[in-house]
Amino acid sequence: MSDQPKVRTTEGVVQGCWRQGHAVFRGIPYARPPVGALRFAAPAPPHRWEGTRQAVEFGPVVPLSLPVDVRPQGTDWLTLDVGTPDPGAAGLPVLVWIPVGGYLSAVSSDPVYDPGALARAGVVVVTINCRVGVEGFAFLDGAPPNRGFLDQVAALEWVQRNIAAFGGDPGRVTVGGVSAGAGSVAALLTMESARGLFRRAIAHSVPGLVGTPALAREVAAVFAGRVGVAGPTAEALRDVDPWHLAAELTSFNAGLGAYRERWGRLAEAGTTFCPVVDGEVLRETPWSALAGARVSGIELLVGHARDEFRYFSVVGGRYGTFTEEDARAALGLLAPEPGGAGAYGAAFPLAGPEELVEAVYSDALFRMPSLKLAEANAAAGGTSYLFELCWVAPVLGGLLGACHSLDLPLAFGTLGSPIGVGLLGEEPDTEAVALSRELREVWVRFVATGDAGWSAHRPGGRLTRVLDVESRTVPYPEEASRRIWEGHSPVPFDLS
Repeated sequence: MSDQPKVRTTEGVVQGCWRQGHAVFRGIPYARPPVGALRFAAPAPPHRWEGTRQAVEFGPVVPLSLPVDVRPQGTDWLTLDVGTPDPGAAGLPVLVWIPVGGYLSAVSSDPVYDPGALARAGVVVVTINCRVGVEGFAFLDGAPPNRGFLDQVAALEWVQRNIAAFGGDPGRVTVGGVSAGAGSVAALLTMESARGLFRRAIAHSVPGLVGTPALAREVAAVFAGRVGVAGPTAEALRDVDPWHLAAELTSFNAGLGAYRERWGRLAEAGTTFCPVVDGEVLRETPWSALAGARVSGIELLVGHARDEFRYFSVVGGRYGTFTEEDARAALGLLAPEPGGAGAYGAAFPLAGPEELVEAVYSDALFRMPSLKLAEANAAAGGTSYLFELCWVAPVLGGLLGACHSLDLPLAFGTLGSPIGVGLLGEEPDTEAVALSRELREVWVRFVATGDAGWSAHRPGGRLTRVLDVESRTVPYPEEASRRIWEGHSPVPFDLS
């Protein structure tokens, strides 16, 4: 393995490097840099190159709107990374990972996504960068909507053209993501432009975060006024530095409480620019498209954590402070109508305000959208494997519970990554190591065969894999919440 690995793609030759028994190729462009005349446009095919392109460094981070210390690194944002057991192999299963968080960040270079453990298990892993925030999801005149999704489709097209040269099978591609990455997966399930580009899907903690054009247009107009441009148009924003817009969006999202009466659930979700049901790129919500059998179901591994909202309440400094008034407000805004607020009180008669806030936020933002996606996919003729992560993060004395994002380092086997250390501690215990191995084996089996290893989720039994110290397959654990939300699939956020 002294020679560095080389692969010929349709655009040119790339040279990667060997790393712990597998080959990695980084920063490969799947589309042209979306700047200048291409800013806010659909992704354009990548340029070809002569000679050998070095592919050992990650591509530049896209402008993101989360409070993390990332400096501008260039404009070639639309790149992807490939980790493969053997570029000379053939027919290996492929996982295309969408590392999008909150529709505000997409950082393929985050160590939590290191492909090593999965590659050593025989999977080719592709991790993509795509546009987010203003660049990817602001609803602008003169620009196609949902540009972040268009980027993801372009990356999947690249995979179809090129992955065989890295040892992968273009007919065995699984697309996957957590949180907004899972929301992206749900959208791709129903987008006409993504049809035929993948065979299976993994979606952890699917958010019900989709907006109407009316809401998206007003949000974009308010933001445009905030940054001092004439209106929410691609032309007006094209000359504004993208990192300045990202910084302004971070500040804007922090003050959404001022718009609660007008923007309702969107303000509570904490993010302003999200996917839009525009009738073209995204014709309807994934839940309605699948439930109405307007698209076909596929093999789907989907699930959520038990205590989804706990991470946000702890990190935001609100855990332990919620009042009766907070609970009434949360139930009034997020519980399904009619009667949802009262139904929570009846279903959880011993719950205090803290428990009620956590239950309705966890349900509305992640648990019920995940469950409903499993149900809708099955109704559309697909096979859905549902899970709930119930193992408690050991840091902070277990305060975080089985929280949002805990499954990321477990599934990738990156327990020593910054996210892994933050949730599992410096020295992961034997339980963490064992559960990580179990979840990773589930992924590998599913990506390779389409079978997660337990009974599919179907009406009646509603069997669900509970991931814990001793995992088990049982009827859906959050039955009280399921009953409250029965007949209520996620609908687009709209103006109040």
